[in-house]
Amino acid sequence: MKTLSQEQISEEVRQFIVDNFLFGREVSFSDEDSLIEKGLIDSTGVLELISFMEAKYKISVLEEEITPENLDSTRRLSNFISKKLQSPVRRT
Repeated sequence: MKTLSQEQISEEVRQFIVDNFLFGREVSFSDEDSLIEKGLIDSTGVLELISFMEAKYKISVLEEEITPENLDSTRRLSNFISKKLQSPVRRT
């Protein structure tokens, strides 16, 4: 896989959210906004987001990594994905 910048990852994650959770609705949200507090995704959406990340970026998300610190904004998601991509062990 080619090296992706955090900006590229953030844009891909944002596009996934728009396509799969907003269904064309015009909703503005920043990279820092809480996806859950803004009502953009729910607990089921978090699971869909994890499935997307694992398939798209070929990473594994461990149960203990499913936290708001890792997954509750596009900025946090892109940081988390970038760290996982840099890890020597990406799949368990």
